[in-house]
Parts: sequence; structure tokens; C-alpha cells
Amino acid sequence: MYNNLRVNLIKPRFKMFAGAIVVWIAAVEGGSPAHASCMAAIKVCAAKAGVFAIQSFHPAASATRIGADILVTNRHVVANQPVARVVAPNGVRLNATVVPSSYPGDLIMLRVPDLPPGPVLVPSPTQSATAPLQTIGFDVGRQAIRIYTPGQITAIPPVNAPLARLHHNAPSQPGNSGGALVNSDGHLLAIVAAGGEGRHDGIPATEIKTLKSLSGPAHRAAHDQISLAYRQCTAATDAAGRGRKPLTPDQIAFLDERCRATKNRQLFDLAAQTFGRRGYFDKSIELFMMALDQDPNAVNTRLSLVVTLHLAGRYADEIPHLRVLINTLPADVQVLRFAIQAGTWGGATDLADRGMALLKQHHPKLAPLAERFRNTPPPPPQGR
Repeated sequence: MYNNLRVNLIKPRFKMFAGAIVVWIAAVEGGSPAHASCMAAIKVCAAKAGVFAIQSFHPAASATRIGADILVTNRHVVANQPVARVVAPNGVRLNATVVPSSYPGDLIMLRVPDLPPGPVLVPSPTQSATAPLQTIGFDVGRQAIRIYTPGQITAIPPVNAPLARLHHNAPSQPGNSGGALVNSDGHLLAIVAAGGEGRHDGIPATEIKTLKSLSGPAHRAAHDQISLAYRQCTAATDAAGRGRKPLTPDQIAFLDERCRATKNRQLFDLAAQTFGRRGYFDKSIELFMMALDQDPNAVNTRLSLVVTLHLAGRYADEIPHLRVLINTLPADVQVLRFAIQAGTWGGATDLADRGMALLKQHHPKLAPLAERFRNTPPPPPQGR
């Protein structure tokens, strides 16, 4: 039946791309000419030499060069590891030291004393909300640094959300975390951070200036606390995802507190998904709301929140989020089904009518079943 909507909190809608950070590049300095086989723009090909494969807490990730001996990557790539291994272009593995930082976002610097000369990617602000861009990062399958096909920016961070991310649809894959997002001029716009289902994000390159100001030996104590929280949150969500027994009060409190302590929207999402799969809907909703407060343009976060609210039977609470999503994803069948159901059960007939019209336009084969639901809606299921 149409009201028996399948929703999935098991497959995360937003995954960390261990090892890819996207940074806007204002200039590419030094380095050898791009390889003749590179099919991207000349300056993008040149920027490729400024991205490296690394190994640390995550075994496969990326890092972007921002200085003669300095790389930047995601904090989730290294967690509380003090070192990382960097693969130089000639295949030599180099030791990199993690630079302590109290920066609250998902960025960290690595110092690599023996890093050979090469291009430095200079952070640059984005100039257009629809500018084309490309991911450069470590491709796990090819075991090489790769330039991916172009995409576009879909949302730039609001001015009142300092930890909000640059959202885009340029292809990104696991292993890209810490890699670079560049425009056609090779300018570094962001550091790749996370993504899923064609919707990805990166940390704006302009944040690197703040990262530098909050890094160094004086920030060791805060660094250790934040980095340990990353490791413990990741471990707690992994453990809770594997088990089937109800979580104990201590496990719930630990997972909740440790993931909040990271201040990382991706880890808020992962913890919220974990709680949602286990039926702890209030905890899940709280964490998703925290994630949206930090990054209002996070579409996958908002969609996962809608799934949780739907399962909890809080249909009226879905309405404002569905109004945002139906504008952002007007052809998404799941969004349209939620709009029709929650609009009907939550008292927003205009939303249900719009969802119905868009379903007819984009998915006409599903329209007859949806119309039967609209004409004779069954009682709303009770939340779990």
C-alpha cells in the first residue's frame, strides 16, 4: 500500500570521504607541467600535483598542499593519531606530523619536512553559487590521485553559520577526504569532507586562515580533547551499528556526549542515524537539529531528519523541512511521498497537493496509487 513507505536509516545518506578536503585555490605555484594524458583544464592538471594520498586513522585518504612542507586534510582522517604517512609522487612514503589545533571544524594540518618541491594550492573564496568545480583526490580503486568529472556548487555557506560547508554535486568517492575542490582555473575552493547520493560538501578554503591561527603547540590540550572525541564517537557509532541488543543508558550517554564533543556535523549525522536505527528517535532528532543549526544547507541531513520524524509519527513536525526539500529536490520520489503523506496526516494540504502535482509530472506511474491515498487516507500509523 502507498502508506507503507519504505524508509532507510541503515544506509547512511551522508558518508565521510576519508581523506578528501576541498580548498579553493587562488593560485598554483611551482611544480612540473601537467602530464600530457590529463584531460582536464591545464591549471586543474597542474593542481593535481598538490594533492597526496595519505594513511592515518583512516587507511586511505587525501591531503592538499598549502605550504612548502604543510598539507591540510580532515580531522576525521587522523582523529587522535599523532602522525600520518604521505605518499610522494615518486611512491616514497614520508612521515607527517599532525599539527595540534583547537580549530572546531573538520580540518587539520600536517607537517612533512621531506616533502619534495611542488605546487602549493592557495585558498580562494568562491565567487559564484553555481560555479563549476572538480574534485582532486585519492582514488581507492585506481590507487592513484585522480581528477574527477566536473560538477557545480549547489549552495554556499550562510554568513551566520561559521562552520557551514560548501555544497556541490561534483563526483567524490571514499578516499577523497582531505582532497581539493578546484575550479577551472585551478583555484582551491574547499577541502573535500563528505557526501552521498550525488550530494557532497567541503570545508571552504577560506577556513584555512582560521585553522592556521588556531594551530601550534599552545593548542595541544584542546587538540587532544577534540581528537579523542572523534575517535570515540566513530568507535561508538560503529559498535552500536553492529549490535542488536538495546543500548544501555551508559552506552547511550557515551555515544551522545562523545559525538556532540566533536562539533562535527558529519558525526552528528552518524550518531543521529545510529540512534534512529535503534528507535531512540528523540536523541536522533536532537542531533539532526544540531547538524542543521551548524549547516542549514545540508540536504542529506534534512532528509534523514524527515525520515526519523516520519518513523516517530511526528508528521506535523516534518512539514517545514519538507517545504525546504520539495524546493530543493522537486523530482525526488521519497521527498514527494513524504510530502503527500505528512501533508495529509499533518494538516498541510497545500504541501500534499504540490507533492501530488510533482509526482504526476516526474513519476506518473505512481500517481494512481497516490491519488487513492489522497482520496481515502488511512489513519496515520502510530510512531514507533
